[in-house]
Amino acid sequence: MIKVPFFTFRDFPAGLQQQVENALVTELRKNQLILGPSVTSFEQEFSRFLGGGEVVGVGNGYDALVLCLRALGIGPGHEVVVPANGYIATINAVQQVGAKPVFAEPDGQSYNLTAASVLPVLTAHTKAILPIHLYGQSCELEGLLSLCQKHGLYLVEDFAQAQGALYKGKPVGTFGKINATSFYPTKNLGAVGDGGAVVTHDIDLASWVRQYHNYGQSKRYEYAQAGINSRLDSLQAAVLSVKLAALNTLNAERKRLAAIYHRSLSEVGDILLPVTSSPDTDHIYHLYVIRTHQRNALQQFLREKGIQTLIHYPVPPHLQAAYEQLGYRPGDFPLTEELAANSLSLPLFPGMTEPEQMYVVEQIQQFFR
Repeated sequence: MIKVPFFTFRDFPAGLQQQVENALVTELRKNQLILGPSVTSFEQEFSRFLGGGEVVGVGNGYDALVLCLRALGIGPGHEVVVPANGYIATINAVQQVGAKPVFAEPDGQSYNLTAASVLPVLTAHTKAILPIHLYGQSCELEGLLSLCQKHGLYLVEDFAQAQGALYKGKPVGTFGKINATSFYPTKNLGAVGDGGAVVTHDIDLASWVRQYHNYGQSKRYEYAQAGINSRLDSLQAAVLSVKLAALNTLNAERKRLAAIYHRSLSEVGDILLPVTSSPDTDHIYHLYVIRTHQRNALQQFLREKGIQTLIHYPVPPHLQAAYEQLGYRPGDFPLTEELAANSLSLPLFPGMTEPEQMYVVEQIQQFFR
């Protein structure tokens, strides 16, 4: 029996692990661990990768979301539309600034928010739409941008699962007024600890974030506002610079592995495979998520065979105790509840070997036989 982890760090491409370790040692010896030159260097490199704009490194992806909303002046009395099927970070960030999160069902094919899925929940209090490029697939942004323009709303992208994905040939994270990403270690562009970034083409918003995320400091020991402490540290920045240079290679490997799953699991049992929703949208497979009505039994079977899988996400946000005050009930979001009941994320990571992946495929085929 082969043991297959859901995710693990491998030396892929060859030599990357040594480069990361070298970067850590080199940065440690510089002894400029907070807001050192490596942070500025990474911000500039990430900006070039995204095709321009301002990048501000922050402590984590959640802080990046909160900073985006605060920079736009979103707070009490405002509503922000978030995916009903997304991770809870977007919901918590909206509540952190005092606004109300409003859930919208995803599109049934991409599992992302679309203009059609958002329109029914807009109200006079809506201030922003906060889509997640879920599982690594870019949202259909043109419709969302048109909706924002028509209703005077802000678009704020959460592209933590989709660094390097494209929409109409342009990187996600560059379409919204201001956007957030995470560099949590398992992300496609992952640090060796927490980290995040705020991205925007608005210089004034970037300047505000750059000041606010460092206690509100305008210059050393002078403070223009009461800010917070959320800074990307120099060690993480040094690692991210190394990994950023390999990101397109890492994403290409994810796509290659996804294509093998596509070919091998097509027409197996009642499995629904991931679908790229249009020629304009790109999918870089942060997660490879299948659907089956036998999800729980399949997961248990694979566990017994030494294959680790995960569920993203097993309990929909509107049914979580943390959000009872929002007043949602079972049945309010039927597609979201269906996704929670039948989705399963398969192992997929750069460096996954052919025997490992073929073992996963063979065991899934065996289950359905």
